[in-house]
Amino acid sequence: MCNEYARRITPEQLRAGWGATDAKLLFPEGMSNLPELDSIRITDMSVILRAAVGEAGAAELVTRRWSWPGAGGKSVHNFRSDGREFENKATSGRCLIPADAFYEYTDVPVEETGVPDLFGAMAVAKPAKRSPKAKWEFSMPRLDWFAIAGLWRTDPTVGEAWTMLTTEPGPDIAPYHDRQIVLLTPPDYARWLSGAAPAAELCKPLPAGMLAVKRIR
Repeated sequence: MCNEYARRITPEQLRAGWGATDAKLLFPEGMSNLPELDSIRITDMSVILRAAVGEAGAAELVTRRWSWPGAGGKSVHNFRSDGREFENKATSGRCLIPADAFYEYTDVPVEETGVPDLFGAMAVAKPAKRSPKAKWEFSMPRLDWFAIAGLWRTDPTVGEAWTMLTTEPGPDIAPYHDRQIVLLTPPDYARWLSGAAPAAELCKPLPAGMLAVKRIR
């Protein structure tokens, strides 16, 4: 599941990408300068889009915390969408997290941890207590940015915060993880935020070939 993503887009790119939807875009807290961030992690503050208060059919951009404390203090930064429905209410609802990439981690293949012996043969090195993992970056080459489907809620300890929804992995992600975040493209942004589309209709993997992946570590 996702615990890191990137947002390296300009306000102009945000507006242009949002222009593919029918929903008006509002900035009740002022237009963020959207600093280019290669790494946004759990508990960081970042922008989300959600249904605007008091203006039907509009969306608003606000800055909120990623994750709220769950049972036992464990962060709720990812939330399973399977078999669930999500409604917009006064203290919770659907949201979109703008991103241009997200990251997954895998164990480094055994052959990469080997070291040659005196005769040139590869001997498997003893695993370290905390082996470094391979880091993979996923993006959508056809779009400047895309949206991750999420939920926001008011938490008594941290205030308003948001989480990413997850689903079964699609063909582009299955080789790297057994779950994936829900990814949406412009035609579905307004449908997700307004609640017009049932969650099961949109909370599903993208078709094969939509995502590009590259190893960055």
